[in-house]
Amino acid sequence: MQTNVKQESGMATISLVGRFDFNTHRDFRAAYEPLVTDEACRAITVDFAGVDYLDSSALGMLLMLRDKMGGCGKDVVLSGVQGNVKQVLEIANFSKLFRIA
Repeated sequence: MQTNVKQESGMATISLVGRFDFNTHRDFRAAYEPLVTDEACRAITVDFAGVDYLDSSALGMLLMLRDKMGGCGKDVVLSGVQGNVKQVLEIANFSKLFRIA
């Protein structure tokens, strides 16, 4: 999976491309960890437009992201969710935990 982080006006977007699974946990964590302590960043959007697969470990990584950002008072939004990825998130009831745009 490829990650790209873009920051603008207090908002950060983490764009993901490829499979979001256990093998990508280091890349994902490396993408969001600097944002935890960044005072200028108030919210994070995780863009799933380029993701065609995610597994249960990816769900766990999203929950860890939510916990870390929530502890700092930062909002997390999931965007670009479609196809199988959308189904997995719906089955896991992630719409109750995240705003899905």
